[in-house]
Amino acid sequence: MNRPENRPENRAENRPDAIADAALTLLAERGMRGLTHRAVDEAAGLPQGSTSNHARTRLALLEAAVRRLAVREGQVLSVDELPDSAGGLDSLVDGMALALHRYLDRHPQLLVCRYELALEATRRPELRSFFDETGRQFREPLTALLRAAGSTTPERHTLSLVAWTEGIMFSCVAGSFRATTPTLPELRTGYRELLTGFLTTRATP
Repeated sequence: MNRPENRPENRAENRPDAIADAALTLLAERGMRGLTHRAVDEAAGLPQGSTSNHARTRLALLEAAVRRLAVREGQVLSVDELPDSAGGLDSLVDGMALALHRYLDRHPQLLVCRYELALEATRRPELRSFFDETGRQFREPLTALLRAAGSTTPERHTLSLVAWTEGIMFSCVAGSFRATTPTLPELRTGYRELLTGFLTTRATP
């Protein structure tokens, strides 16, 4: 599939954002080993030492990347664009499928950045709490949405929905289905099957 963009777009309007965007670009292109203060300066087109002045340690640089990733993902999967639960199943299916398709089609390298940072967070407790907090900001609105839509166990359904969505993301960006990204109608079908089960099946004791 031809993807219109292979690098995280640089939309920064100030130096801290430019540094964090350059860090994300390096993570996507070179992996964690390629992320150095000097390389960020070069990628951002800034004088040597600029990144060190903004983020003196490697952990501070990683935290800046996580913060920026959350902003960039929020622009792709905006909470403000979550469907209205009053619109019923069709609204939920359409909203989630459109957001996932946009991510896979236009921003695959943001996912590569996320995987790099998630793996690093398993080795750095300080980064783990930071990384988990950004994830909570996306999960809580989704749980509220499922509860309003009629889920009897919204927390459990949130986990299942997130796991399915992230499984599709990984498979189509870094896994064995990378060459066969689902179409928008296929994603709608997948979400419909999943959400129909959530919203029509009563929880068992």
